[in-house]
Amino acid sequence: MGIRLMGIAHAKQKLQRTLSARIRMISATSIDVPKGHFAVYVGEFKKRFVIPIAYLNYPLFQDLLNLAEEEFGYDHPMGGLTIPCSEEYFISLTSALNCS
Repeated sequence: MGIRLMGIAHAKQKLQRTLSARIRMISATSIDVPKGHFAVYVGEFKKRFVIPIAYLNYPLFQDLLNLAEEEFGYDHPMGGLTIPCSEEYFISLTSALNCS
């Protein structure tokens, strides 16, 4: 009986460590997105970009969002929006949006 209780206690500690690590990971990703911005994942390797919400007003960016909806729907397991384009295209688009 004593061995079984120790096994349960060990499992409980391991679960708490796992949950604590997951909570820290979620907190870290949401903290580094400033107010008025959101995270998107772009390209083959899903590079993360934090961009201003104001980009949502631009027709070219709205086209990307429509592509994302068609390809991925609204399920985004990484916590941010996944946009189906190359990093190079996304960087050139955001650079153009910054200049306007």
